[in-house]
Amino acid sequence: MYAIIATGGKQYKVCEKDILEVEKLNAEVGAKVEFEALMTSNDGKADFGAKKVVAEVLAHGKGEKVLIAVYKKKNTHQKTQGHRQPFTKIKIVSIGK
Repeated sequence: MYAIIATGGKQYKVCEKDILEVEKLNAEVGAKVEFEALMTSNDGKADFGAKKVVAEVLAHGKGEKVLIAVYKKKNTHQKTQGHRQPFTKIKIVSIGK
């Protein structure tokens, strides 16, 4: 059985006991978080009803640094900037009703 959930402007296909990194959530480590399932599938049968997906927050962190470089030729303009996207690591506990 798997479900499709949406969080942080993205959609994820999840099964029970999956561990994934999503956009940062405002929840304490060890807390349970509920998501609305957009779709669930069991043995090839799709169900679009309102089911809950329960996940446990494992950790918070930051991703790898992404460098952004701006360069304008024929001028002496150069700029470099870095960005580290915050994330939350979650574990899917149950896909239920």
